[in-house]
Amino acid sequence: MSDPHSARWPDREDKRTFLQKLVEFIHPGPDSRAELLEVLTEAESNALIDAEVRLMLERVIGLTDVRAGDVMVPAPRMDMLPVDATLDALLPTIIGVGHSRFPVYQGERENIVGVLIAKDLLKLQHNPQLQMRDLLRPAMFVPETKGLNDLLREFRGNRNHMAIVIDEFGRVAGLLTIEDVLEQIVGEIEDEFDLPEDQGDILGLPDKTYRVSGDTPVDRLAQALGLPLCSSDAHLSFETISGLIAHEMGHAPRRGEQIQLCGLQFSVLHTRGGAVRWLKVALANTSPTPR
Repeated sequence: MSDPHSARWPDREDKRTFLQKLVEFIHPGPDSRAELLEVLTEAESNALIDAEVRLMLERVIGLTDVRAGDVMVPAPRMDMLPVDATLDALLPTIIGVGHSRFPVYQGERENIVGVLIAKDLLKLQHNPQLQMRDLLRPAMFVPETKGLNDLLREFRGNRNHMAIVIDEFGRVAGLLTIEDVLEQIVGEIEDEFDLPEDQGDILGLPDKTYRVSGDTPVDRLAQALGLPLCSSDAHLSFETISGLIAHEMGHAPRRGEQIQLCGLQFSVLHTRGGAVRWLKVALANTSPTPR
């Protein structure tokens, strides 16, 4: 007896052609990450995607292996604000550093009570009765072992752009932003430090420090500051300040790193491709004391 429901529930029609079935039988889809990467390489070779797209896709695939602790700014290099500071005391730091978000602490730096978005300070002009504590947003805390793929999903879900990284003992280990995560996929992102060339490569700041592009000639910066700049190795000379700083540090500089040289304090603000893009420069004896 025939099935009375056979006409009512027909099998889904396989619309693949015989040739497609044959190709899939001979060349099945990738079963491992290595095979998937080979497929991307082959796609580039066949001009289906360009090299930049292939690189981005490879970074997306590798994002699961990168942890928050791998890309965070370490705690000693975090730019933080005390919750009880006055607006006049905060402005030089906020303007000089140039970040849009700052962790805020009370008492000890370990005691983070929230995050300040710099633009929220404008509210103080309309309501002087407000305190900085009233402007704070909740801080987001993640463990060092948090995968960047999961972290990116959380950033999108809760609309946070900054996370405080804690170690296995619950202490503050560092911080990272959504930009740090995205840069693992697309490379360095141009930001507010990437100014047009016609705006100059040495920018004076209100706190009597300077923002200097990494490709500024060493001689030009020395002339502008009225101080000699040279390597600790007398046999070496460098054309750009980026090259000089990288040599003195002994490695590719990372954002937040600092070094004193020739009576000046250099703070790395932004890097790209292992080279320094922007530095903050201050006289060593007038630079703010780390808290």
